[in-house]
Amino acid sequence: MELTFTGRGLSITEDIREAAHHKLDRLERIEPRLMRIDLEISSEHHPTIDGVKRVEAALRVPRKTFRAEVEARDVPSGLDGVAEKLERQLRDHHGRRRSRFLRRRRSLKVAPLPADTPE
Repeated sequence: MELTFTGRGLSITEDIREAAHHKLDRLERIEPRLMRIDLEISSEHHPTIDGVKRVEAALRVPRKTFRAEVEARDVPSGLDGVAEKLERQLRDHHGRRRSRFLRRRRSLKVAPLPADTPE
């Protein structure tokens, strides 16, 4: 799995990289075809809320892209929120694919031929 980082308004430290790897590694177990995750971490300047961090992620698998974004007080909690949203999207996608596969398989089932009985 390849992780790419983009920081807007803050620098990406080694602690942020390690936290992202630790929190997003579980997604690779759910989706083994996972190719790349693009993370964009920006520091928002809200007049009412001081120091809000916005974490956006795009998870790429062949023929599909999943996206999530979270606003949080700090980057690790934002990474937690993004990981939960992406995990939910992956699990829902697998469920839809599986039910479609099973539905198609049931429709293709053919009744067995009657056995020849000696008379």
